[in-house]
Amino acid sequence: MKKIAILGSTGSIGVSALDVVSKNPGRLQVVAMAAGRNIDLLSEQVRRFRPALVSVLDESHARRLEERLGPARSTTVLWGEDGYRSVAAAPAAELVLSAIVGAAGLVPTLAAIEAGKDVALANKETLVTAGPLVIERVRSKGVRLIPVDSEHSAVFQCIEGNPQGTVGRVILTASGGPFLRASREELAQVTVADALKHPNWAMGRKITIDSATMMNKGLEVIEARWLFGVGYDRIDVVIHPQSIVHSLVEFIDGSVMAQMGQPDMRGPISYALFYPERTPGGFPPFKPADAGRLEFLPPDVERFPCLRLGYEAGRAGGTMTAVMNAANEAAVNAFLEGRIPFAVIAQVIEDVMARHAPVDISSLQDVLSADAWARGQAEQIMNKGTG
Repeated sequence: MKKIAILGSTGSIGVSALDVVSKNPGRLQVVAMAAGRNIDLLSEQVRRFRPALVSVLDESHARRLEERLGPARSTTVLWGEDGYRSVAAAPAAELVLSAIVGAAGLVPTLAAIEAGKDVALANKETLVTAGPLVIERVRSKGVRLIPVDSEHSAVFQCIEGNPQGTVGRVILTASGGPFLRASREELAQVTVADALKHPNWAMGRKITIDSATMMNKGLEVIEARWLFGVGYDRIDVVIHPQSIVHSLVEFIDGSVMAQMGQPDMRGPISYALFYPERTPGGFPPFKPADAGRLEFLPPDVERFPCLRLGYEAGRAGGTMTAVMNAANEAAVNAFLEGRIPFAVIAQVIEDVMARHAPVDISSLQDVLSADAWARGQAEQIMNKGTG
């Protein structure tokens, strides 16, 4: 039985992962969990899966969870950054699923790596913000980094078993989100409710907005650079509205491999949790004849500049990717709160990036300082624009 810890158990990835666990009795055991504020759902998860250790956002949420679980609980309840690190480094865990949303996932993911744990990585911001630092620690500790994002899982599966150096190009697919065919005028009128209506995938609010702006794909381009060791000139993005082909790899001999399947995150999650084995996923069989027409279109970086910004930040290197990510998180949060329009998200990111002179990343503090600086700059820009 493989023992796992889950960082972000109440988010969309965490919930799907626990569904995979429940469908494979006797094969996976959850020994530790971390979540944020959703105590109602977390208390249900703890009762069902009985982890030895759980952590939440802060002490007040920890006290609420303890009250829900009652005095007879067998689970130790922690909180805050120290609690998250304890879950990530739980001695019993063999594999840590990193699924905390945003840059907040970086520190506990690094803690898992430092503890010698294999990591199933669903938190793309870990590599976006601190790629060189994370990859150096992965190599130093001799652990495995297994991608969970559907696109990176697809690439990982395509290149598995092929000799090193045979990959010519990585081609990430993007659904195009809910506004694939929207005009500039229509994009200027987008509401929060509109942006949260993804046509294919069920995801959390922040990731769904990133998909709508195509920043999600900008982040994934940077993540792919570090996961697969390919330069930005060998990472392409293609719009595939049906979300059946999850990504493609072109090899140096010109042959292309694609990984296909239904748009259901339980597929790549199951692959990562059981790697290197495969297990029945419980999905209906894929019927190519029922899939209909599969389209592949070039991305429009004029209407969706966040994809362009992802490439620009990646090529600038150093702390620029952390700055871009932090500015995006601040802008998306402001949009969800109704403080800025949808179309302004990209402009805020670009303005913050224009103010930044990147430096090489030599420590975690370099990343955290760049992140804090960018959030402050983003708020300053947004307050000036809305004041």
